[in-house]
Amino acid sequence: MAENIQAVMKEQLLQRREKLEDVLNRAGDQEDVRRLLHQVDSALQRMEEGSYGLCLTCHDPIEQERLMADPLMEFCLDHLTPVQQRALEEDLALAVQVQRGLLPPLPFAPPGWEAHYHYRPAGTVSGDYCDLVPSGEEGFHFFLGDVSGKGVAASMLMSQLHALFRALIPQSLPLEHLVSRASRFFCESTLPMHYATLVCGRAGTHGGIEFCNAGHPPLLHIRDTGVEEYASTGLPIGVFCDSGFRTERFRLAPGETLLACTDGFLEARNAAGDEFGRDRFRALAKGCFGKEARGAVETCLKALDDFKGRTPLSDDLTLLALRRSES
Repeated sequence: MAENIQAVMKEQLLQRREKLEDVLNRAGDQEDVRRLLHQVDSALQRMEEGSYGLCLTCHDPIEQERLMADPLMEFCLDHLTPVQQRALEEDLALAVQVQRGLLPPLPFAPPGWEAHYHYRPAGTVSGDYCDLVPSGEEGFHFFLGDVSGKGVAASMLMSQLHALFRALIPQSLPLEHLVSRASRFFCESTLPMHYATLVCGRAGTHGGIEFCNAGHPPLLHIRDTGVEEYASTGLPIGVFCDSGFRTERFRLAPGETLLACTDGFLEARNAAGDEFGRDRFRALAKGCFGKEARGAVETCLKALDDFKGRTPLSDDLTLLALRRSES
């Protein structure tokens, strides 16, 4: 395990130990608290011995995302007890339900717009973030992000992002302040290696778009004359706690579409190892002019599935299409 990661984990364990001791001092001796304190001390002892993060059975490294989610983890997935395996399966099933519940309902058609998305985890749960939040008569906010890492740890961070923005939107902040504040909260509450690429935008009822692209793949503006790209305007969120972000503006005419995706779409590969890539995506988007938002998403998914065949995805995949209504 990298030294800087272990240093952060050690700090977390020491803080946890302090809290557990405080509980014991306040509430008296409790078996569950005493057991947790013993587990924390055991983890700290393994750090001193240089064996922290290694499975107690096979001595191979424990999956890093599991260790970051639970610093007290002692066994790799291959050596969980039957009881631990059942608990993990139940936790994953619950995580899937929670994550599905965080996705915005479809169909989504605020005044002047229609929107559609497709959300496809590479595994059981996803680190992709997608949300559509109505803002009354002023339009709506849209979000598409990709948290660093994979699996359960990434899905937990995705849920944190979702909660952050949902809590901040009612404050009616300027868009750049909305992203800056969320980035600071995210940075202060996660490990140093955690960050997220993100597109955060506001769509107005008359076609106006204001957006911030924080290290995410370009947005594609689909017109009858072609496709225009809007690239990243800054670093991913959570990289530095005091990062500033800038926004850009443009307008969608009736019938035009804004199309965005996460890396899982662009980096999908076929059996020959070829990557789908941005050029294919841009060419595909050009042919989506005139399609409804759902049709644009389905066209892209079919093209990707035809390209990769039976090759499994190596990363989570999300597509989002926003189309200005023609009526």
